[in-house]
Amino acid sequence: MSRAKEIAKKNALRIKRKSRVRGNISGTSEKPRLTITKSNKYVSAQVIDDVAGNTLAAVNSKTLGLSVSRESASKAAAKLAEDLKAKNIDTVVFDRNGYLYHGVVAAFADALRENGIKL
Repeated sequence: MSRAKEIAKKNALRIKRKSRVRGNISGTSEKPRLTITKSNKYVSAQVIDDVAGNTLAAVNSKTLGLSVSRESASKAAAKLAEDLKAKNIDTVVFDRNGYLYHGVVAAFADALRENGIKL
C-alpha cells in the first residue's frame, strides 16, 4: 500500500471515530464542548456552545509561539484554563475530535484538569 493510501485510510478512520463521538456529546452554555485539533505543527482548541453556535474561548499554539508537543499542549491548556476561569466556566465536555486519547491530546486534558477545569 502506498503512503498516500495509508494516510487516506488513517484519516477516514479518524472521521468515523469523530462522527461516533459527536453523536453523543453536545455543549451548552453551562457545560460547553471543548474540541481539540492537532496537526503536524500545531495544536488548537475551542470551547463551543453548540446550542447558540458560539465559540466561547479558543487557543492556538501557533499564536503562542509553540510547536506540537506534550509540553506545548500543557502550556496551551493552561492559557485556555485562564480564559475559561475569566468567563466563569469550570466544567466542559471534552471532544477529542476522533484522535486517540494519547500523547498530545491526553497531555492537554491533564493540564486542563491540573488548572482547575473539570472534564
